[in-house]
Amino acid sequence: MRERTIASHFVRAALRGAGRRGHDCHELLRQSNLPVAIVDEPRARVAPEHFVQLIQLLWETLDDEYLGLGEQPSKRGTFAMMGHAIIHCRTLEKALQRGMMFYRLFPWAAQLHLHRDNEWAYLSVTTDSQWDPEHFLVESLLVIWHRLSSWLIGQRIRLEGTTFAYPQPAHATEYDLLFPGARRFAAEHTGLRFQARYLDMPLLQDERTLKQFLKRSPADLLARPVGGHSLASRIRRLLGRNCTDWPNLDSVARQLHCSPQTLRRRLREEGTTFQELKDHLRRDRAIYLLSRAEFSIQTIAEQLGFSESSAFHRAFKKWTDLTPGAYRALER
Repeated sequence: MRERTIASHFVRAALRGAGRRGHDCHELLRQSNLPVAIVDEPRARVAPEHFVQLIQLLWETLDDEYLGLGEQPSKRGTFAMMGHAIIHCRTLEKALQRGMMFYRLFPWAAQLHLHRDNEWAYLSVTTDSQWDPEHFLVESLLVIWHRLSSWLIGQRIRLEGTTFAYPQPAHATEYDLLFPGARRFAAEHTGLRFQARYLDMPLLQDERTLKQFLKRSPADLLARPVGGHSLASRIRRLLGRNCTDWPNLDSVARQLHCSPQTLRRRLREEGTTFQELKDHLRRDRAIYLLSRAEFSIQTIAEQLGFSESSAFHRAFKKWTDLTPGAYRALER
């Protein structure tokens, strides 16, 4: 969904480096068309395009693609030069190896490691958590390299698992679209596991397409999650945007060729429920519509399938700790 929103946790985490370097974070938020009060609302959410603006502004202000979260800055243009260094490689494996060699020229840079073991490939990232206590940088690098790799070969690389070398955070439910598939915390390494066959695939991009890709990347890669292969992602696509005409769980189970009991169990294994998926879709759609002044709160409630605006008020407050009116005021 284009209305898919981003948790305010990631806004606060992205600003940490700028704040530590003495920059006015409130001014950075204003310049990114984000409400200043967002940093004080733990359950608030923001539009992807505003998050992209913030990331790009932070890079420009700090002259640092690591957003002040690394041991030393990674100057703007480093990622682009790495892209030019790998674009003519024959296979994805050669491109990843060359990209890692490029970043090893900077001893303080985050280190990436690629390991191939028969049918599996493992891509791990190591950073200094002293500067990145909320793990925003290391998670961003995982997302960027996964999606860069998918772009290079012209198809989405299916993640079979993601491990994190730290305990499960409070916002772990946000990872479904960032890291689809099985996730394990308190692991030995932070990294991705996928089928090794992708490494043998040829690169389908060239200098021309790289130029277009770099206009908004890697910020755009962080802010616009692609649809995953998880059951939850498939159900989101089946439900779509029309909140007033959603199929029930039994109907969705039939479309996915499984029993309702199996569907519930598999969703439970992914850490969610059918009702939670619907709530999240309604929440994101509501936030998108509240940013559009032409829609009254009553109209939004109707579009979301609520029979009464009071029910919408209660649900929205449960989702964000704010009423629809208070959230709309934040956007102004």
